[in-house]
Amino acid sequence: MNGTHKQIFIVITQTGTMLSRILKRITGAEYNHASLSLSQDLTRMYSFGRRHPYNPFWGGFVIESPHAGTFRRFSDTTAIILAVEITEERYAALEATLEAMWARREQFSYNLGGLLLAYFHILWKRSNRYYCSEFVEDMLLHAEVRGAGELRARVVQPIHFLKLPHTRLYTGRLRDYPYCMASR
Repeated sequence: MNGTHKQIFIVITQTGTMLSRILKRITGAEYNHASLSLSQDLTRMYSFGRRHPYNPFWGGFVIESPHAGTFRRFSDTTAIILAVEITEERYAALEATLEAMWARREQFSYNLGGLLLAYFHILWKRSNRYYCSEFVEDMLLHAEVRGAGELRARVVQPIHFLKLPHTRLYTGRLRDYPYCMASR
């Protein structure tokens, strides 16, 4: 890549929710949720998940925070935080895409059918519907992250993002992540 670079952050978590425990049993993967942040302090993590921490059946496009919502309710959430480099131009385009999606957030839904079919290694993409890793994958492709295209040919689990060229910033409890600026 030529030009100036910026970093975006992939947050891979295991919350301990019933769905994440079921996914862990089915997939064997230690981490079963993925989010994307444009800032190292993770003040705004974009994903598809619970719209309300106490209602697992109402999902969609959400902005998460390490110290609020589902992550506050499940305070022992463990995480791996990765930094990947993109050009400033791709960063600006990704930021604009995320802002436009957030402005239309009610038009997006959780792709539960796609998640269920993923167990059988069947891709089922639906317009304006995502599950978490499907969304992060699409945003990484949009940002032209090196290696993201290689993920496209299969069902992507959050742990697959470790295969991208990255810098691992942190592994541990999400609430203990040292770059968070929120009060604890």
